[in-house]
Amino acid sequence: MDQFIVEGGFPLSGEITPTGNKNEALPVLATAILTREPVIFHNIPNIMDIQSMLELLESLGVQVTRTGAHTVKLHAQSISSNTPLFHQASLIRGSFLLAGPMLARYGSVHLPGPGGDTIGVRPVSTHLLALKNLGTEIELTGEGSYRMFTQGLKGADIYLDEASVTSTENTIMAAVTAQGNTTIYNAACEPHVQGICHCLNAMGAKILGIGSNTLFIEGVSHLHGCEYTIMPDHIEVGSFIGLAAVTRGELLIRNAGVKHLRMILMMFEKMGVECEIQDDDLFVSKNQKMEIRSDPFEGVAKIDDAPWPAFPSDLLSIMTVVATQCSGTVLIFEKMFESRLFWVDKLISMGAKIILCDPHRVVVTGPSPLVSAPLYSPDIRAGMALLIAALGAKGKSVMQNIHQIDRGYERIDERLQKLGAHIQRTQQV
Repeated sequence: MDQFIVEGGFPLSGEITPTGNKNEALPVLATAILTREPVIFHNIPNIMDIQSMLELLESLGVQVTRTGAHTVKLHAQSISSNTPLFHQASLIRGSFLLAGPMLARYGSVHLPGPGGDTIGVRPVSTHLLALKNLGTEIELTGEGSYRMFTQGLKGADIYLDEASVTSTENTIMAAVTAQGNTTIYNAACEPHVQGICHCLNAMGAKILGIGSNTLFIEGVSHLHGCEYTIMPDHIEVGSFIGLAAVTRGELLIRNAGVKHLRMILMMFEKMGVECEIQDDDLFVSKNQKMEIRSDPFEGVAKIDDAPWPAFPSDLLSIMTVVATQCSGTVLIFEKMFESRLFWVDKLISMGAKIILCDPHRVVVTGPSPLVSAPLYSPDIRAGMALLIAALGAKGKSVMQNIHQIDRGYERIDERLQKLGAHIQRTQQV
């Protein structure tokens, strides 16, 4: 197992470019199943979750060819199996995104329960209800896997009981070649959901309402190949803003996908961190106020998450670390996942002043000088947050379980070294 040795206390400065959006790339790769023609996808991040998805597609009979560092050609001329590699599928949540396209193309699929980050209960009931409405029969096996089959998907009016990103994506992929029309109400509309819709339309699908909570899909008889580019990862951009703020560095974030950053930038401004927009680049200066702006009538400031276009849950861990370096008090309110804040004990051990009120809320008072500590990465986002804390702390920290960070951030140690980070990847003893 690899680990990071991090010596903190050095400002990180320079230029950095975000990789492609992981949460867009995973469902976009799954769309290859829907056509017999080749598809070419650009700006695919070279991370562990993507490699797992490519291996799952190969196990179903999809031909996978890497034609560049971030370009993949997929050709699903024939599907040879309805069961992907079970062990691999159980490691990532994105594996459940195979359900919709496999039902549409092959008529059946056998999947384990999805894996991924341990941040709370993440049921698949919304997926199952939507797929049933489209004409899918589902059996839950004694081993906890799902056997799904259909005699032919048919369009339907579907109201999702929660605005789940992956449920929306699965429903879209199942519906685009279903017979008749489908309307999805209470659909998620995150940038990555918009991305898969644009990709499918490029393949010949007919999807209207993109970017809204209601999607209208006219089923088509077949999809054709396409060439499509994944958008920048707005979560990675937010991570880099937090990195610059905590280390008191100066970063130019190239190709930041500025149009999807409005709420993210607003919340950083509440923390006293302002960014300058330069076309599609973002400049974070080293001269930040780092003062938490109180709510009206001197109420305690609050950073909370909600479905898009509100602040994304995946950045709350980053904001918690930023708050430790800001003057003032802020309530971090995680409404979507009941275990996402359980990593803050590690931040407290570094000197942060944090009160864990309950599974959903922490109160942070700063600024607090951070010191090095033994660290363990519990999930992708908390892992990156702790890495940022270690880079801003005094002393040398050892971070274990870094494969969690590798699942979502490509070669993060090498990229940060170019900014002046003192970070080394070594074998865990």
